[in-house]
Amino acid sequence: MGIEINLLPWRQAQRERRGKRFNLALGLMAVLGLGGGYVMTFYYDHQLAVQQQRNEHIRSESVLLKQDIQDMHDDEESRDIIRDKIDVFSQLQQGRGQTVRVFNALSASLQKGVYYSKLSRAGQRLSLNGVAEDNYQVSDQLRALEAAPVLGVPVLSQVEGDEQGSRRFSLSVDQRLPAAVEEAP
Repeated sequence: MGIEINLLPWRQAQRERRGKRFNLALGLMAVLGLGGGYVMTFYYDHQLAVQQQRNEHIRSESVLLKQDIQDMHDDEESRDIIRDKIDVFSQLQQGRGQTVRVFNALSASLQKGVYYSKLSRAGQRLSLNGVAEDNYQVSDQLRALEAAPVLGVPVLSQVEGDEQGSRRFSLSVDQRLPAAVEEAP
């Protein structure tokens, strides 16, 4: 007589235990997967918020930087305007006595028998019209003007004779600043 062992209930119980463990592991994996997904979503949302804060900070600093640049350009324009005014004032200060020196040089260089009938000025150029008794006096007058320290080289543009034998002439000459004034900043 042999012993018969029925292993069917034991196998059935073992199958049920394995099924329960499998379902438990499956449930645990699902919970872990959902938890991991939630943690990753939270992490990425946090990183996105931090990056948006950085971007907003950069935008605000960019606006401040643009305003600073605009202020700097405004300051440079103001500085240039002030420099231009200072240049004008210094030129006026330097040229204040120049007119007197020019008239003194013109009167000191006036040769005998020569007189001026018209004097005009455009910038630093003087235009002179005058009358002389002869051509020699005109050339003497040109040499005298060239020797004046405040005048440059005169340029004779016209000489005409009239019925009385005198000579009408036109010339132009540039003003020169004295050396002490030219070297000043």
